[in-house]
Amino acid sequence: MHILLIDDDKNLCRIIAHQLEKNGHQVKTAYGGEEGLALFQKHLFDIVMTDIQMPDLSGIEVLREVRREDRKVVVILITAYGSVDSALEACRMGADDYITKPFSQEQLLFVIEKAVRLKKLQQENVQLRQELSQKFEFHNMIVNSDAMKNVIHTARQAAQSDATILILGESGTGKELLARAIHYNSPRRKKPFVVVNCPSIPENLIISELFGHVRGAFTGAIKDRKGKFELADLGSLFLDEIGDLKREVQAKLLRVLQEQEFERLGEALTVRVNVRVIAATNKNIEKMVAQGKFRDDLYYRLSVVPIVIPPLRERREDIPYLVDFFVERYRKSDYIEVDGAVLDVFKQYRWPGNVRELENVIERALVLSPEPRITLKSLPAHLLQTSVESRDGTEKEIFEDLSLENIERRAIQMALKKTAGNQTKAAQLLKIPRHVLLYRLKKLNIH
Repeated sequence: MHILLIDDDKNLCRIIAHQLEKNGHQVKTAYGGEEGLALFQKHLFDIVMTDIQMPDLSGIEVLREVRREDRKVVVILITAYGSVDSALEACRMGADDYITKPFSQEQLLFVIEKAVRLKKLQQENVQLRQELSQKFEFHNMIVNSDAMKNVIHTARQAAQSDATILILGESGTGKELLARAIHYNSPRRKKPFVVVNCPSIPENLIISELFGHVRGAFTGAIKDRKGKFELADLGSLFLDEIGDLKREVQAKLLRVLQEQEFERLGEALTVRVNVRVIAATNKNIEKMVAQGKFRDDLYYRLSVVPIVIPPLRERREDIPYLVDFFVERYRKSDYIEVDGAVLDVFKQYRWPGNVRELENVIERALVLSPEPRITLKSLPAHLLQTSVESRDGTEKEIFEDLSLENIERRAIQMALKKTAGNQTKAAQLLKIPRHVLLYRLKKLNIH
């Protein structure tokens, strides 16, 4: 670590610098606050260690200037025994730690080691935020259909504003994924993204969960607790399945959206926040408004920018790209082959569980398949219980008997029919060697 040591006691400076350099740190020393700040402006430091009592600039003034220029540098104060109160006050002002004179070499190294751990944690947090931002870039989302391209175009435009967004779509279409992409492509990307799954919170706790409470507000409230709105301050709050909120909560939520303020449960003090709300639901929210189950004023406040994610059955062009993506995520070997017949089944199936169901099917197939290949045998039975159209789209067959032998017989019969009985071409269509086809014909008694 690069450490700046500031102390007007030159002998102490030399001793501390020597001990730190022995332990692998790079140290620059300054014998006063002004000299220390001059060095700080010329070089990059991970840790600043400064005495509080100095004749020109105090350690408190050094702390203030350092924090103004670099919020991430770790600051440790050196204080005499009688100045501990000053050190504690400085910690409240932004110092990370302090050490009291006189101190041993072990105490010094312990404090520095704590500072090193803190610095590494800061660096890891920065790296994680960068990885999250890259992961949720819009260009990383798997889309090929015009419908999804329009969704991404709208989301990209909305991300640059603070407008409230309402994402509509069936379960499993990727509403939370889109909400995260909006946040991490917005000016709020470095601030928190807080998720509230509305149906998962008990009805008697939802207000506390959203707005927080103070100790004694209700039975079991043993200490003060911040709510999700307060935790999301300056960032984004994602309210998932907002259609499940009761009308009492809807009224309180409307006030926060309008005024950006609320009171914690059990407290009269008003808390102000700056939160961008992204809501989502799989319900027909307009129908709920018409039936009086959802407040119309809240609906209009939420749907400043409505975004509708189409179900997977309405964007089948995306299926091959999603299959490739999930195969890459869950594959166990360097190369995985997906049979063309599998993609045909995928394109015919209605996918009631949407993208989430497709992901589960791919993961299951790769786990259970004995070879690096996804075939019809790898698929669950309910996927095969669907109509299989011929290439000209005029003939349909229903897999009523779902035994693997019957499915195999049907596949071979269809291949022979499409190739006018040409066994070589039928084998190519089935993606198996011709001698394997001949063996299966004999075994299944197909003429």
